[in-house]
Amino acid sequence: MSRPHSSIECPNPECLHSNNSLGSRICDRCQTPLLYNYLWAVGAVNHIPTGTRINGRYGVVAPRIWLDTQPGRSPDVPSSLPDAALPYLHLYPQRLYVPGVFGFCALKGGDVAMLLENAPIDLTGKLYPAIATVWSRGTAVRQVYWLWQILQLWTPLQEMGVAASLLTPDNLRIEGWRVRLRELYSDEPEIDQLDTTKPDVGESNTSELETAKPNEGRLESTTEETASPRSLKELADVWLTWIDDSQEALIQPLRKICQQMQSATSKEAEGAMQSSSPFGAIATQLNQLLLEQAAQQPLQLSIAGATSTGPKRTHNEDACYPITLNAAEPPQFSELLPHLAIVCDGIGGHAGGEVASQLALRSLQLQFRALLAEIAEQPELMTPEVVTQQIEAIIRVVNNLIAAQNDTQGRELRQRMGTTLVMALQLPQKIETPTGTSNTHELYLAHLGDSRAYWLTPRYCHTLTVDDDVATREVRMGRSLYRDALKRPDAGALTQALGTRDGEFLHPVVQRFVLEEDGVLLLCSDGLSDHNRVEQSWEPLTRQLFKGELTLDEAVQAWIELASEKNGHDNISVVLLQCQVSPQYPQPLEPKLPPAPLVSQSELSESSRALLYGDEEEFELETTDSATRSRQKASPLAIAFGLAVLMFLLGVAGVAAWRQINPESFNRTWERLLQPSSQSSP
Repeated sequence: MSRPHSSIECPNPECLHSNNSLGSRICDRCQTPLLYNYLWAVGAVNHIPTGTRINGRYGVVAPRIWLDTQPGRSPDVPSSLPDAALPYLHLYPQRLYVPGVFGFCALKGGDVAMLLENAPIDLTGKLYPAIATVWSRGTAVRQVYWLWQILQLWTPLQEMGVAASLLTPDNLRIEGWRVRLRELYSDEPEIDQLDTTKPDVGESNTSELETAKPNEGRLESTTEETASPRSLKELADVWLTWIDDSQEALIQPLRKICQQMQSATSKEAEGAMQSSSPFGAIATQLNQLLLEQAAQQPLQLSIAGATSTGPKRTHNEDACYPITLNAAEPPQFSELLPHLAIVCDGIGGHAGGEVASQLALRSLQLQFRALLAEIAEQPELMTPEVVTQQIEAIIRVVNNLIAAQNDTQGRELRQRMGTTLVMALQLPQKIETPTGTSNTHELYLAHLGDSRAYWLTPRYCHTLTVDDDVATREVRMGRSLYRDALKRPDAGALTQALGTRDGEFLHPVVQRFVLEEDGVLLLCSDGLSDHNRVEQSWEPLTRQLFKGELTLDEAVQAWIELASEKNGHDNISVVLLQCQVSPQYPQPLEPKLPPAPLVSQSELSESSRALLYGDEEEFELETTDSATRSRQKASPLAIAFGLAVLMFLLGVAGVAAWRQINPESFNRTWERLLQPSSQSSP
């Protein structure tokens, strides 16, 4: 350890200029933006004074908050990860709420600190406030939303033996609507996380971490197979400390919910999300209270989208809904607007990826039109579990449609066409409020692959999805830290996509959010999200949009231009869903003169044009031609059979949608078809 240096190194691996002054925003030498990566240190580090620089790299800016002054270099990692790191790895899909392991740092005395990234630390190196300090200032809907998030984390954390993390109020930090955990605590608190009796190994690097004797200077396991599960009663005891400071309308309902939690045993809680279990009943009541409070706010939605081939590609394998920017005609399925947003990024080249993304888009539109019609006819609210199951079923139907096309064309392994998917559905369910019937403000987000979703406000950018790729898989399996997994040559290879395998092997991720603040949902393909372009560039564009200096279409155009300039290697698709819940909201300016169209009908191939504009027969013929051009070896009989199956499936989807949307017309037509010909004559 040493006293601090007032400098930070450039993150550019080709520069690594080390004499940039702390506080500078760009590198003095190469003009690369400097990266201030604040980490949360876990271990015997409380005695380290602020201002110390550890191992010449980490500057202690506050108790347990360290700044990495060499962000362009890999952190130290032992050859065998300690057990204490495993819960963080397995919970990587929950990174919206849970931090991840950045690396390790050997200390004097044989101790080792585990460094956490994605911790609840702001851009200035300060922890976000604890939930108890901001609770009384939260709106009614936000207070319930915080509790809902905690309850949703209960089961996955309990399965990992770290549910105690939710029982320490100071560990629960708040960033706007989001609950974030500072670190994970074992459900066996008597087990020491560190062995501090080890000999002094001095200031160490990776080799010292790896060559130490077993368990010397290492983090010890924080979990055991015999760990006793924490109970909902303990969680209720924590919640009750906040109830008296809740908004008045919530005090009695929340007390009732807490009483039920106190009476539930740990074995009963194992029922998790089953509606018949005590946990399920508690979740149902909390959800009802959440929707009742959310519905008392107004909700106004606006949507815009566009797709571009990009500066280096000749064909566009992306597809998105809606396309509003410079569109020659209104989007199809306009009854779905502004509630549905979709981005698909095709896989399989011009002869496959373009077809797969367009086929997925068209099929999803048909399926969700039927779902929304069904919901409109139901007097009872669909629970989040039922809606999630419906969305998963729709995605599997669409997957199998593309998979059948692959089988028909004889596509195998990497030749199989497919598509990524990220989609948002603002579910227009209605609920009674003191002022009348209102929207429940539910937003469902589903994704497969590496297309992403972000929540943007003038104050923060939240990444809502986790990529389905090899790097993520390695972390979830507990085999590698994320930064190490990124070094694999196949790190970005997709592990999930629509159409590449049978639906039973597909595991789409569906999340439910509640719209309770003004913000913009950004859906995009990796043509924009690659190299963290959204995380680096969100603030100026978002502020201009919120100030009314950009229209929504102009914001879409700006994002695509930024992707073309900064990335430019791939197709680009962007859909923005602007959500307003505040009564007063700045109105955007009138649109300026539009730039050149980003995509037009003439730019699409025949197959995509047939799908996009509704001529299924032409689509089938062009798909067959594409298969021939790509040298697929399917026989004419197999192709004909496959086309017949595909047309049948599309026909069934259309009939089902007709029956859902206009049952009276469907029944009249059906009755006429069943009548004998003699009765039908005049």
